[in-house]
Amino acid sequence: MIQCVKTNGFEMEYLQFGRGKKTLVIIPGLSIKSVLLSADAIESAYASFTEEFTVYLFDRRKETGGRYKIKQMAYDTIAAINALGLKNIYLFGTSQGGMICQFIAALEPQLVKKMILGSTSCSVKFSKDAAPVLWIDYAKKGDVPALVNSFVDLCYSKATADACRAAVLEAHKDVTPEELRKFIVLAKGTKGFSSVRALKKIKCPVFVIGSKADKVLGGGASEMLAEKLGCKLFMYENFGHAVYDEAPDYKQKMLEFFSGEGGEQD
Repeated sequence: MIQCVKTNGFEMEYLQFGRGKKTLVIIPGLSIKSVLLSADAIESAYASFTEEFTVYLFDRRKETGGRYKIKQMAYDTIAAINALGLKNIYLFGTSQGGMICQFIAALEPQLVKKMILGSTSCSVKFSKDAAPVLWIDYAKKGDVPALVNSFVDLCYSKATADACRAAVLEAHKDVTPEELRKFIVLAKGTKGFSSVRALKKIKCPVFVIGSKADKVLGGGASEMLAEKLGCKLFMYENFGHAVYDEAPDYKQKMLEFFSGEGGEQD
């Protein structure tokens, strides 16, 4: 069920499902349209969690203004979590969402019981051929087909990209100028991101999952993050950046780690 929490002068929408006693908070990565528009697909993907967990998937705040950095996204999400009275959370973030999670766990270490970081990094450099730079350029031009095609090609393995391209393009045929504007703000928010100094403040067990074939951040980003955290790591070989959507055993690895099993160093 999609709901909205109001706190600290902003509103943030979230999806809630499941009936378990444990609380799982998911922070998704950057998207062209709100991931909440895919609520049914998200609930289906995490169906195996619903007996053990009540799941909360948070969007970004509704009104972002012209500048919205990762650390502010983290502060906002913490405010939303606290407003809902959530405690001892299991935290999962992918890509930009994983960057937000790092700051959440560092700023509020008592809040997070365990954390999984998927296809993310502790540092982002905006080189001219970096994925966010390309995406911002397409969005500024209003070239939605080019933006979507780039997303598909960079986020997925070739097999998945070929299989899903038409459906993803169809789902984004009605992208609005306002959605593009917000996408640009969110994408720019990653520029200059670094959590390196904050990592030492993270106290909970962490499991990093990445893919060696990641075309967005590079597989080395996950490996470096796990090394700096001194935490458990698993690297897939042939899936893309969105390995969390591609790998058939990804959710099982999550459940095993959150249940106190699995997640051994690869």
